[in-house]
Amino acid sequence: MKRSRTYAVPSIGRLLAETAELTDRTQKRYDDTALLLDTIVEHGFDGEEGRTAIRRINQMRGSYDISNEDMRYVLCTFVVMPKRWIEAYGWRRLSRHEIVASTVHYRTLGQHMGIKDIPETYEEFEACLDSYEEAHFGWDVGARRVSDATLELMASWYPRPLAPLLRTSTLALLDEPLLRAFRYELPGAVTRALVRRAVRARGRLVRLMPPRRAPHFARQNWEIKGYPDGYRVAELGTCPVPGVRGCPVSSAARVE
Repeated sequence: MKRSRTYAVPSIGRLLAETAELTDRTQKRYDDTALLLDTIVEHGFDGEEGRTAIRRINQMRGSYDISNEDMRYVLCTFVVMPKRWIEAYGWRRLSRHEIVASTVHYRTLGQHMGIKDIPETYEEFEACLDSYEEAHFGWDVGARRVSDATLELMASWYPRPLAPLLRTSTLALLDEPLLRAFRYELPGAVTRALVRRAVRARGRLVRLMPPRRAPHFARQNWEIKGYPDGYRVAELGTCPVPGVRGCPVSSAARVE
């Protein structure tokens, strides 16, 4: 639910609702975001496909009126929230080298996106995120629709009878400021305790598994469902530019 966190800032959630990308084409938007960001991780900022992914991100972002402050906040979520999740539920804590590496990676991504006044250290990213949420989290009916669509997407990956349980479990993992912003009913203390213990238990089980011997990329995730025949990085995402048919970039090699 890292992405849904940003919806609780009304200016972000409202814009996403207006585009309808996350309410009408939720799976595609999920797939495209994961694949574009992971392309940069796999191929680097200087690789051809990495540059193509950055270009697509900037073309989409440039089609909407998004403030620098909102973009910087979204960048902060990519630095801070994975670390917090891993510390709470992962099989081990991140090392300082890993924290610094993640910070540098997303600082570099932010620079390629033209974001200004980017924090320099993890601690600065964390302070920026917390202060922005305290000042800007709030209710918006469109943002709630986007959040509901995201919850429905996550539930759709599993057998339908499990949907109510999955929704309750997901809400039990959210913190109270986020629940208040979306006006979700706060799960009971017992439910929250049981769900969080179960997720921590998963982390302890993962610790016992043998180390991964090969890299695992987002395109290999089973919940990425929109491109069974492969995809072109240059054609990922939306193409909202008026008068443009298809994606306004040259084609790249199809990824199988």
